[in-house]
Amino acid sequence: MSTIAFIGLGIMGSPMAVHLVEAGHTVAGYNRSPEKARALGEAGGRVAKSVADAVTGAEVVALMVPDSPDVQDVLTGDDGVFATAAPGTLIIDFSSIRPDVTRELAEEAGRRGLRYLDAPVSGGEAGARNAALSIMVGGADGDFEAAKPIFDAVGRTVAHVGPSGAGQTVKAANQLVVAANIEALAEAVVFLRAYGVDLEAALEVLGGGLAGSAVLTQKRANMLSHSFEPGFRIALHHKDMGIVTSAAREAGVVLPMGALVAQLVAAANASGDGALDHSALLRGVERLSGAS
Repeated sequence: MSTIAFIGLGIMGSPMAVHLVEAGHTVAGYNRSPEKARALGEAGGRVAKSVADAVTGAEVVALMVPDSPDVQDVLTGDDGVFATAAPGTLIIDFSSIRPDVTRELAEEAGRRGLRYLDAPVSGGEAGARNAALSIMVGGADGDFEAAKPIFDAVGRTVAHVGPSGAGQTVKAANQLVVAANIEALAEAVVFLRAYGVDLEAALEVLGGGLAGSAVLTQKRANMLSHSFEPGFRIALHHKDMGIVTSAAREAGVVLPMGALVAQLVAAANASGDGALDHSALLRGVERLSGAS
């Protein structure tokens, strides 16, 4: 069992930290909004007063924060992880950020005698709550093996996909596929409604055939009820699609579908839907179709 500092106790981070406590690890968690640390405290974890307070004495530091600047701030700030962690500490970044930023941070961690894994996750709030996340990990083989008990406590599918930055690259590809699937499902829903078919029955039969997908299974209830309580916010998916398009340009590859979906996600975000679940891409198709 490890002594773990967990930084970022939001929709994803809170249940992940709780699962680590339940697995027997000693967890100190920190979040800028203290009320979000309540679940960890109730589960038996320690609610830290600052990043430095959480990190002091930790063998492992886990992060789950929204974007590249947030990770940089947590790691490189005056009282951040790099300034506080003891040599040999293993840093696991569960956030979804730019691969180039990850590589730079991993290099800096190495210069400071720290170990670093990028380990972005897929599965949304449901996956975090059910300890069923898919985790794509970049970094050294030995560090991956050392982190396996932690990954196994919060995830179901765990893969070491390459060196530093590789996890973030795979996550970017994941977000491209997910966004394209949600957009296709949203367009199918609007199309089916226009013809007055039994929508629930139609999605059930589509889910049993080649059109079936995890997106259809997990997001059809949102679209049927037109309820978009966030499991994964459009604003975050907008950020992720920016990572996809930027990385594709850097690599010199063309992603026609990715470019289109990135614009549709950007439009949803600009229309005020950023705080809604990404299944609310349905609202964008409805707006384009003149429906409400």
